[in-house]
This record gives sequence, C-alpha cells and structure tokens, in this order.
Amino acid sequence: MHHWIFIALGGAVGALGRYAFSNAINHLWTLSFPLATLLVNALGSFAMGVMYVVIVEHQHLTPEWRSIVMVGMLGAFTTFSTFSLETVVLLQRGEVLTAVSYTVISVLLCVAATWLAITLGKAVF
Repeated sequence: MHHWIFIALGGAVGALGRYAFSNAINHLWTLSFPLATLLVNALGSFAMGVMYVVIVEHQHLTPEWRSIVMVGMLGAFTTFSTFSLETVVLLQRGEVLTAVSYTVISVLLCVAATWLAITLGKAVF
C-alpha cells in the first residue's frame, strides 16, 4: 500500500510542476508550435536519465525513491500523451510541416537528453 502512496505523492508533485512550467513557457511563447510540451518532455527525459543512474544503476537511493521520482513525479511531469494530442490537433488543422517537425524534434531531443543525462550521471556518480 505504501508503494501506491509514494507514486501518488510523486505524481502530484510532477503534475503541479508540469502545470507551472508549461504556464510560464506559454506566457513567453505565442506561436502555434507547442514549445512548452517539447521542453517539459526534454527536461523530464533528462531527469529520468539522471535518476536512472542514481537510483537503478548505483542504488544511491532506496527502491521507494524510484516509485516516488521515476514512476510518480517524472511520469506525471512528462507529457507524451499531451504531445500526441497536440500532434493530432496540428495535423487536423492542416499544419503538417509543424506536426512532423514537432514529432521529429521531440523524439530526437528527448532521446538525446536521456543519453546525455546517463552519460553525465555515470561521470558524476
């Protein structure tokens, strides 16, 4: 039962963090390209890479922290479901080039952020 509570608490923090971060970016960015979601996904992917090294590979934190941080917090913070919806909406509006560029940039940036975090994490920890 504690496992579920840890995930829920982490999820609440992640969801609130995503909401605050996205609102801040959306106040600065007014173009139709969904920059806030892209940046949330990249930041979340980077954080997931760091936490993978710290929690899973080096076991610097207990398994409960994996539930709190990786499953709960980062699972709620990253927004690939939102990414998917935004891509479909762009396609439905006929903004095919924007949808395709958003998809390619999102995948490449997030995979690169995760790789960079794991590489840096291994060097630091």
